[in-house]
Amino acid sequence: MAYLGGRTPEPPAPGKESLAARAKGGLLLMGGFVALLAVIELINTLLLHGLNRTFGLRPRSADGVLDIVTFPLLHANFGHLFSNALPLVIFGFLVFLSGLRVFLTTMALSWLGSGLAVWLIGGGVTVGASGLVFGLFAFLLVRGVLNRSWWQLLLSVVLFLAYGGILFGVLPSVMGVVSWQAHLGGAIGGVLAAVLLRPKAD
Repeated sequence: MAYLGGRTPEPPAPGKESLAARAKGGLLLMGGFVALLAVIELINTLLLHGLNRTFGLRPRSADGVLDIVTFPLLHANFGHLFSNALPLVIFGFLVFLSGLRVFLTTMALSWLGSGLAVWLIGGGVTVGASGLVFGLFAFLLVRGVLNRSWWQLLLSVVLFLAYGGILFGVLPSVMGVVSWQAHLGGAIGGVLAAVLLRPKAD
């Protein structure tokens, strides 16, 4: 394209444009994911939570292996969903700022780690996205150390001060309604993602 009466405008700085695009993409993706969870919970409520009995994760059963794919999409009620929604959006958004590959890898390993832990040592039919929350959180906490990045370390400290209390959720609990197995497995998946995605040594 030709321009008359002046020089060609300079394109915006790639770094700034990329960060802005990632921020927008992260918000849209996580907002859309939570909206999907809300739609599923609405349908689940109308079905008297029959989806939980069919697609909730059943430990140590052959059919339960497939439930690893579905159980984070279901919740016990809207209160359960809302308790996961805000940290899921915040942590998912922050991970997405590092790029789609980092986000997908962390989500996948958190999802798988959470599901395997419940399948192996869970105590009952389990539903909920809290394993993903713990996986994303664990990734954000440890990646700064592994990457030797001062701003990621600073973010880790801020997140720990704000949300560090949830880490008690990886400990065995006397409350049967809380799946510490899902929390622990998700956190292990998040740490594994941080290890696999760390910069290669020269």
